[in-house]
Amino acid sequence: MDGSELAGKILYTWMTLVLGFILLPSAFGVSLGISQIYMKILVKTLEWATIRIEKGVSKKSVLKHSASVGIIQRDESPMEKGLSGLRGRDFELSDVFYFSKKGLEAIVEDEVTQRFSSEELVSWNLLTRTNVNFQYISPRLTMVWVLGVLVRYCILLPLRVTLAFIGISLLVMGTTLVGQLPESSLKNWLSELVHLTCCRICVRALSGTIHYHNKQYKPQKGGICVANHTSPIDVLILTMDGCYAMVGQVHGGLMGIIQRAMVKACPHVWFERSEMKDRHLVTQRLREHIADKKKLPILIFPEGTCINNTSVMMFKKGSFEIGGTIHPVAIKYNPQFGDAFWNSSKYNMVSYLLRMMTSWAIVCDVWYMPPMTREKGEDAVQFANRVKSAIAVQGGLTELPWDGGLKRARVKDTFKEEQQKNYSKMIVGNGSLNSESN
Repeated sequence: MDGSELAGKILYTWMTLVLGFILLPSAFGVSLGISQIYMKILVKTLEWATIRIEKGVSKKSVLKHSASVGIIQRDESPMEKGLSGLRGRDFELSDVFYFSKKGLEAIVEDEVTQRFSSEELVSWNLLTRTNVNFQYISPRLTMVWVLGVLVRYCILLPLRVTLAFIGISLLVMGTTLVGQLPESSLKNWLSELVHLTCCRICVRALSGTIHYHNKQYKPQKGGICVANHTSPIDVLILTMDGCYAMVGQVHGGLMGIIQRAMVKACPHVWFERSEMKDRHLVTQRLREHIADKKKLPILIFPEGTCINNTSVMMFKKGSFEIGGTIHPVAIKYNPQFGDAFWNSSKYNMVSYLLRMMTSWAIVCDVWYMPPMTREKGEDAVQFANRVKSAIAVQGGLTELPWDGGLKRARVKDTFKEEQQKNYSKMIVGNGSLNSESN
């Protein structure tokens, strides 16, 4: 037997195993129990590693490197209370100390920048990329880590790359072929089948373990599904349990190829954020879409950018101005098994996927929430904030008022002017009170 025959037999055996034990079961939404066994072994291993690290590190060091302890301790009291101890009458020069203190706090550790970097872990998960704050290594721990590297790079990575290649290829080819059919119920059914099947394969390529809660509140046709945004795989996570018409920014590279293929089979809406005419066109398309109760629910990520899954930032009001029923969904990843956050300014899509495929797994909880509608007298901003608060509470996330666009842009003048107005109101209010008492 020469080398080519041996390579052919190995490839044939590999593809047979992948097709029979992983690809076909995942395509039909069936589990053979292999992933459950893998997750049980993984959980036991990480628990053992945590205990070994805690035994080898002093309590003082643990406190020093704990991810729950911030760099500084903030005073979260409002401006009125913060200035009350410093000022006596109308305007006091000592007020500058309050603003200087707040400015220094923002420089040392602001609330926005840290949301665009990977979430820190309480305990090491045996991945080199997360071993910044956990320096204790024992011989046994080293052996387990080396074994983990071999498993992740020599077994899991080839398997996951094979599945991802098959899933993405089938998605591109399937949606392209379905897109050639005339508009009909058959085309819609085939489009949903292709999206659902390929997303299941792609999630299996990431060793995804997804827990769906409150399925009775799944988004219905003709509605709008809004969710917090951590990664492009948010789409895969949600589409595994039902299809959506998606709204999102135009991308290049691999993501662009997938977007151009998908839009041929399903009325997704891709736009360029910088183009004002695209925004008006999107709003018009969304109004037309939700008017037809037979169409798929629209999936929107109102934050407009990826956040590291510790917080929910400002929801853009555009999604809440068009009317219709809003179906909130909260997505929370478990960072102990792998970091799902996509830092698009640091990694392109291929690099990001490779990081995902060399992690242990993607473990995620999805909560469907009761539908919400705009109340009487409530404007779009208030409605967006109410939905954002509900998602934050359900997902155990921190609610922040800041715009996710600060990831790439400067702070808007309106934010500065709002603080100036608040301070001016304090001065004017105190001045009027003083004049009345005199």
